[in-house]
Amino acid sequence: MNRLLLRTKARLRDAAKPVSEAAVGALTIGLLRTTRYFDPDKTSNFFGRVTRFIGRRLREDRIGRENLVAAFPEKSPEEIETILAGVWDNLGRIGAEFAHLDHIWDYDVDHPEKPSRIEFSARTKQLFDALRDDGKPAIIFASHLGNWEIPALGAVAHGLDCAILFRRPNIESADRAIERIRAVKMGTLVPAGREAPLKLAEALQNGQHVAMLVDQYMGNGVEVTFFGRKTKANPTLARLLRQVECPVHGVRIIRLPNHRFRAELSEEVKPARDAAGQIDIQGTMQAVTSVIEGWVREYPDQWLWLHRRWR
Repeated sequence: MNRLLLRTKARLRDAAKPVSEAAVGALTIGLLRTTRYFDPDKTSNFFGRVTRFIGRRLREDRIGRENLVAAFPEKSPEEIETILAGVWDNLGRIGAEFAHLDHIWDYDVDHPEKPSRIEFSARTKQLFDALRDDGKPAIIFASHLGNWEIPALGAVAHGLDCAILFRRPNIESADRAIERIRAVKMGTLVPAGREAPLKLAEALQNGQHVAMLVDQYMGNGVEVTFFGRKTKANPTLARLLRQVECPVHGVRIIRLPNHRFRAELSEEVKPARDAAGQIDIQGTMQAVTSVIEGWVREYPDQWLWLHRRWR
């Protein structure tokens, strides 16, 4: 009887899955389309308030709290809760901003004196211009910090030829809607999968720049230390370096008050090498992970603590 009940539940769940996915996909499309009709700043404020309210009642809130307590044992419970509220606020704002991606990057290179949502230092501009103009490939990594969709907009807006690794949503209809938005000003999009490493290596061999998020857990990845604890990192970046040696830089977008952002490009991150002089996969991913940890320590309320980064 118990086995029959379990099989029945499984069949009902499998039967309901397409219906629920279609509903979520339709809701995603509707939200994205509707959000575009409203003022982006007011919508960002509203979405931030909504996710702060709803998020604190979800399972991910507990995951985020546990992650923060382990990463910052010196912080008080009140400080942890303040950071966690900021995490939810940031996530909501990203959702609102995603619908307006084609308007977010408004920096006018020909008229830098004009008011803009975007700011960056003279050193970041110098590094960016060198990457764009040297005719050589490079790898650029990012993390789920601030608004992680924006770096691709800046790259295209200022002429950086870039192939961007991205992960498709599991729901096909939502994937199509999201991909249409991303395709507006985001360069060449390479979906994650078996063929992705080959496509990215080809892009580097052709002199393109390759960009990817590197801060998620990967079960068959390489071991790294992040906030004093062991976890697994995706080794794709380091493996690409073994095929095509080129500079590696990090990029982050920091959320500022009044709906503004600061773009920062890091100095070159030197890869680790083994005794034979080859790229050391684990050591290189540790170097990249250490850069990200430094970023997160500066702005802990802007990083996505809500996933199981340590397992």
